[in-house]
Amino acid sequence: MSTPYIPCLDLGSYINGTEEERKKFSDELGRAFNDSGFVTITNHGLSQELIDKLYDNIKAAFQLPVETKRKYEKPELAGQRGYTSAGKETAKGAKTPDLKEFWQIGQEVTDGDSVKEEYPDNEVLEELPEFNKVTSDIYKKLQENGTHLLRAIATYLELPVDYFDKHVHNGNSILRGIHYFPIENPELIPDDAVRAGAHEDINLITLLIGASADGLEVLTRSNEWLPIKAHHTDIVVNVGDMLQRLTNNKLKSTTHRVVNPPRELMKTSRFSVPFFLHPRSDMDLTSLPSTIDAEHPKAYSDMTAGEYLDERLREIGLKK
Repeated sequence: MSTPYIPCLDLGSYINGTEEERKKFSDELGRAFNDSGFVTITNHGLSQELIDKLYDNIKAAFQLPVETKRKYEKPELAGQRGYTSAGKETAKGAKTPDLKEFWQIGQEVTDGDSVKEEYPDNEVLEELPEFNKVTSDIYKKLQENGTHLLRAIATYLELPVDYFDKHVHNGNSILRGIHYFPIENPELIPDDAVRAGAHEDINLITLLIGASADGLEVLTRSNEWLPIKAHHTDIVVNVGDMLQRLTNNKLKSTTHRVVNPPRELMKTSRFSVPFFLHPRSDMDLTSLPSTIDAEHPKAYSDMTAGEYLDERLREIGLKK
């Protein structure tokens, strides 16, 4: 069996390309999401300077004293804004929490849209003023890139190119800064404790800006774990469960994990910054009729994006 290949696609060729180039991008993106479920993206418009600033600020945020970070932890928000300490999130089906802490930034509604009432305010990190500006800039840029990628996916699915636009405008998307902390005493942690247990993402698509170290692995169709090695400037994109439900498994939400480092690197940190592109809560995730036939019977019950998110947050322990 051939080794799965994670293609690298040029987003600029879709945003600025000819009709033929845009169609080629859509076809390649769709094929990748049928195969490995992952692609890497170049020419996404995020400068190296901005990416470096992002990681500098993410690292600085997690280096703050524990008592400072806990000022920004709001359990009633189910980890959807501000800081979430270690031991709070567990992969669906796992017994041991992930070895990580994280900070989440959500949608800022500025156009008078009534959906603003659904979203809590973001926590403003007073100790690091640049953190708030940089993460906001990154959020907006990834939201823009995600919209282009969903337009390409719509074309692949033979839907109107703007099918997703109204659903993701002021959608419930999340930028998450993650710190996988050093494992000081590996002999004291449970055998099944890992940085991020095997899981699928909840949302439509995820955009991940590189990472500070290796560790991300994808479960292939042949049931083998494949390490994903992206350049620090690349964006890794994968399908989430909401898009899988909508397409009745035509586009597969790929299982992935973050493994613990080799013993000699156990005492080092790993940082990553995924952007989970969510639709508005009222988006209907009922499987598209075009994806259902005798060979592919309807696999999922009907529900909205908001209902599905609520269900999954409870399953992973962030919501009680």
